[in-house]
Amino acid sequence: MATILLAGGAGYIGSHTAVELLDSGYDVIIADNFANSSPEAVRRIEKITGKNVKLYELDIKDADKLAEVFAENKIDAVIHFAGLKAVGESVEKPVMYYRNNIDTTLSLLENMSRFGVKNIIFSSSATVYGEENKVPYTEEMKRGVCTNPYGWTKVMMEQIFEDAAKADKELSVVLLRYFNPIGAHESGMIGEDPQGIPNNLMPYVSQVAVGRRECLTIFGNDYPTHDGTCTRDYIHVVDLAKGHVKAIDYILSHNGVEIFNLGTGTPYSVTEIVDTFEKVNGIKVNHVYGARRAGDLAECYANADKALKVLGWKTEKTLEDMCRDSWNWQKNNPNGYNK
Repeated sequence: MATILLAGGAGYIGSHTAVELLDSGYDVIIADNFANSSPEAVRRIEKITGKNVKLYELDIKDADKLAEVFAENKIDAVIHFAGLKAVGESVEKPVMYYRNNIDTTLSLLENMSRFGVKNIIFSSSATVYGEENKVPYTEEMKRGVCTNPYGWTKVMMEQIFEDAAKADKELSVVLLRYFNPIGAHESGMIGEDPQGIPNNLMPYVSQVAVGRRECLTIFGNDYPTHDGTCTRDYIHVVDLAKGHVKAIDYILSHNGVEIFNLGTGTPYSVTEIVDTFEKVNGIKVNHVYGARRAGDLAECYANADKALKVLGWKTEKTLEDMCRDSWNWQKNNPNGYNK
């Protein structure tokens, strides 16, 4: 079976994808510097699947160290999860974000070229649609104007991959545009474990519920949506991970560049997330409404028809599943991987 290198594979989405790949019969190698992940996640991946994962602790930006991974293994495809991802931090430290995220991409592409690896899947984001495109977003839309450096790194990296594929006709690239991944593996053994104060909604909700945070502030309740709070396309991380398996199946017999949205196509509001979390888990989440946050769009959701048509992929899990699994992870791991 094919061997897949997961760059940044110990993180939230990478760890869940590793489980799905291993369960589908693929061999998995993880390379990660644990900047926003934990080696414990890799041990738990092995426990869930009963299979071994080859692990390299290194910074993907270090092209020489990365070359050792390629030299020691016959790699059939790469999934590129490595990167810094906090929107607010990217505004405060733009140079660090551009240096880190773009350098990891160049390091991977240079080593793939050197060692003859022709398949790569990139973790992109719905943020590349910017502010001017109308929802629901479809893959043929032009990339928009981003509101933060994190988003711009995704736009730039997509362009880098497209240019690389134009220059090398054997290169196969799949750009997966994620919407809003939440939830956790149903075992409760792996899940989202952000460093410091969470930037995303669900881990904040979960940490308030478990007592790590006092109160959730919902930014704005005067948006032009059905209840005044922002709506987003929340997708269960296991559904998202299965999308990567479908993309690997596809990419191994494909050349050129393809883009796929990975979302449910159904927007839920922030208030609906909180209400559903409270209902399915029988727990109160203290929350208040605050002022709008700069850069937040009122609505963001996918048209995911192309992924169904080309990859045969669609989401299976409900919002209730997402909220239940998020809490199952958090209550069993109140301090994340740091017990």
